[in-house]
Amino acid sequence: MVGLIIWLIVILLRKKGIFIPVISNHLTDFITVPMYAYLIEYLMNDVLEYQWKPDIKFFLSSVIYLSLLFEVICPMVSEKFTGDILDVAAYLLGGWVCYIKPILFNLFKSNGI
Repeated sequence: MVGLIIWLIVILLRKKGIFIPVISNHLTDFITVPMYAYLIEYLMNDVLEYQWKPDIKFFLSSVIYLSLLFEVICPMVSEKFTGDILDVAAYLLGGWVCYIKPILFNLFKSNGI
C-alpha cells in the first residue's frame, strides 16, 4: 500500500508540474518490483486460491523483464521513455530488498531479536 501511495503522489506531483528527480525517477523504479511481486502474489493466493510465494527466480526474471521492457524496448518505440542503467539498478535493489525481507524477518524472529 505504501508503494501505491508513493506512486499516486508522484503522479499528482507530475500533473502539477512538480518534478523531484530522485523520487520521480529512481524511487518509483525501486518500488516497482516489490509492488509487482505483491500484486502477483495477491492474485495467485487470494483470487486464484493457489498458495504461492515469490522466489529468487521470480525476482530475477522480474528485474530482467522490467529492465528489458522499460529500459530497452520502450525507448526504441517512444521518445517519452529513456533507458537508464540506474533504473535497472533500482529494479534490482528493490527486488533484492523484497526478497531478503522475509528471510531477515524469520532470522530475527527465530533468534528472538
